[in-house]
Order: sequence, then structure tokens, then C-alpha cells
Amino acid sequence: MNCLHVLPALRAVEERYPAQVVVIGVHSPKFPNEREPANVRQAILREDITHPVVHDPELLLWRRYAVRAWPTLVFVGPDGRILGVHEGEIPVESLVRAVAQLLARAGVTAASPLDFLAPEQRPRTPLAFPGKLAVSEARDRLVVSDTGHHRLVVAALDGTVYQVIGDGTPGLRDGSLDEARFCEPQGVFLYGDFCFVADRGNHAIRRVDLARGVVETIAGTGRLGHGFPSAGPARQLDLRSPWALWYRDGFLFVAMAGSHQIWALDLATGLFQPYAGSGMEGIQGGPLDRAWFAQPSGLTSNGHILYVACPEASAVRTVDLPGTPNPKVGRLVGTGLFDFGDRDGTGDAVRLQHPLDVAWSGGELLVADTYNHKVKRLDPTTRTCMTWAGDGHPGHEDGPLERTRFWEPGGLAVAGDRVFVADTNQHAVRVIDHVRGVVETLELRGLMPPGS
Repeated sequence: MNCLHVLPALRAVEERYPAQVVVIGVHSPKFPNEREPANVRQAILREDITHPVVHDPELLLWRRYAVRAWPTLVFVGPDGRILGVHEGEIPVESLVRAVAQLLARAGVTAASPLDFLAPEQRPRTPLAFPGKLAVSEARDRLVVSDTGHHRLVVAALDGTVYQVIGDGTPGLRDGSLDEARFCEPQGVFLYGDFCFVADRGNHAIRRVDLARGVVETIAGTGRLGHGFPSAGPARQLDLRSPWALWYRDGFLFVAMAGSHQIWALDLATGLFQPYAGSGMEGIQGGPLDRAWFAQPSGLTSNGHILYVACPEASAVRTVDLPGTPNPKVGRLVGTGLFDFGDRDGTGDAVRLQHPLDVAWSGGELLVADTYNHKVKRLDPTTRTCMTWAGDGHPGHEDGPLERTRFWEPGGLAVAGDRVFVADTNQHAVRVIDHVRGVVETLELRGLMPPGS
């Protein structure tokens, strides 16, 4: 997450000093799935990175440059000497100013830009890296976060598309459905004719009135927050990568991935405040204000408990909702920031790999075990977690549950006997049929890429 937050600052440097500065990314993986070149290539396309990226699966450069944290910026002069090192995030203005000072110190004025190969283009598919989903079986409505196209797609549950929200250009603009702009939208939640959106790239919460055809911003300024933001009027707060949403009794709960917290927005008063999590990254439980999360990115509930997918700890957490005596944060599976794998079992024996979403389904949890390319079933009472769909190999193959293939599934939504899956790297929505025991790809009829 911290690396994602630095990308806009690097883009600003590239634009400000195109002939003086060369940006080279070094991919130093944490998870086994991130060591595969094909998955790295998808991440580069998904984040729209255009500078060269060195894939370093053995962390050779990490060790040679004595790197200790993600992200680390190393500034190298024309003579190869290191001019400076910065660990962690940095605001756009601060990085541009620091680079200007380093250029002056090194005596760099201008040079011919290096001629790299043109970056690979994103696929011209109807969906691009879909992130999250929301369904309403009663209203026959499916909403897909078309994250890579910076828009939302509204369809019937059979795949018939009848609305596209957003013009496909990244930005923060309210207004009519076809004029509005989003930036890498993720979590969506349907409540009546309203669709709430975690507009991740804009660090904002948006509300779509599907009946009136209007999009409005209800939280966030569009700027990335720094440090540990505190409670305040929702429209005046700088947020940190809201990723998932859940609604209950007038409150919108937000997985604030960038600050490792769960926030609560009072829709009546506009007050937005942390609900659970101290802001420290980890897996510590206990009282709400002392707990630690690790990039919370998925939310669901059984009406009494909020379940949270914490990908950086490969964990599924529990959060008591308001009204619970002595509310606290607990843990179903996952034991630490560097404890991950693909192991079915019970309790602390279970290993997941970077799960991005959870969904409540008839007394059990479904888990998008993203980096294992699977959907798993988790019993919250016994803490037993078992593979349900996907053979663990990245791909796109429909058919029986045990033979089907996903590629980094990132979102889940349940409608009766069907489970809708945002198959992110396949640019598709897949449907798991409980009764028939098969997975099929949903055809979104009538959907075209932006500008087509």
C-alpha cells in the first residue's frame, strides 16, 4: 500500500524533469505469488506504470542497497554515487522539491531522455482489472468496479448491462452518471437505490443515486492523507486509500487500507471517525482502539460481527459492531505479517496468501484467497478453512469447482445460490453455482471499453 501511495509522486517527478531524471522501479517481492514474472507484469499494467521495472525475485538489489522498508527511494547521481535515500511515503511536493535540490547539487541541467521500449498497453477488454462487486437479488442488480477503466458497470444478474457510471477518464468529478469521474474505484455497497463507492485513487467516498442519476462526494478531499488522521467532518478529511465498504443502521463502515483502520461514517451528521484500529500495522487484537490491522481490503457481516480481510497479514479478522458489550477485534485465521502459504485446516494451522475479500454466505464466510488464485470456505465457529473453488494455478478455465482457474480474484458478492467473483487479472466476472457445483464466466452483454 505504501508503494502505491508513492507512485503519484514518482509520476510528478517524471513529468517535471523528463530530460534530467530517469525513474527505475525495482520490484522486491514479499509473497511467493509476487515472484512470478507474469503476475508482476499484470501489476505493472494494473497500476499504469510506464517507467522500467527491474524484477528482483531474489532481493539481490534490496540487499546491495541495504534496503529495509517498502518503499525506499535511492537517488543516484550521474557518476553512479548515491546522493540520498528516503524510506517510506513522501508527499508529491516534497519529492519534487528534493529532486530539484539534488539536481542542482549534482550540476544536472538537461540531457537527452533515455530511449526505453514503449510500455505495454492495457488490454482493450470490456472490463479492466475489476476490483469489487455488489449485488441486490431483490432488485436484480449487479455493480462491478471496473477499476482499470475508472468507472462502474451496472447490470442485471444475467449480465445484461444497462448503465455505465463514469466516462472512463481518471479524475474526481461529481455530476450526472455519464459525466462523473472516478480513479481506481474499489469497494461498492448497494443500499436501496444508492450505491456507495470506495474511490481508492481519489481517497474519497462517493455516493451514486441510481434513481436520480447523480454522483456526489460524501467524504474525502481528493488528497492523500498523511500520518494518523482524526475524526472530523467527512468532506474536510484527507483519507488514505479506502478499499471496502459495509452499511449498517445509518453508518457506512470503511476499510481504510492506507491507515490500517476501520472507519465509520455517520451518514446523517457527516461525522467520519476511526472505529477500530490504532493505525499500527500488524495482527494484534483486543479493544477497538488498540487493535492492529494490515491493509484491510474486504468487509462483510452477519449482522452482529464485521469480518475483515487483511491481505498484508494473510488474515481474516473480526470486529464487534456497535451495541456489543466491550467490543473488540479478534482473529479467525492468520498469525503474522510474514506467515503465509496455501494450507487448509483449522485455526492457526491455516495459511492464506494475501486475501482481498470476504463474503457472508448462509452461516459461513467465503474468502477470496487472492494470491493463491482460489475461493475458500471458512467456518467462523470452528475456524476451519477449506479450498472450495480453484486449483491454485492462475488462469481462466470454467467448469467443476476443483478444476476451475482464477487469476488473483479480488472481490466476492453473494446472491442466493450464486457467488459472483471479480477475477481481477482475467478482466472478468465469474459465477460460482452452489447447486450445480460449477464456475462460469458471466457475459456482460452490451459492455464496451471506454471510448469505443
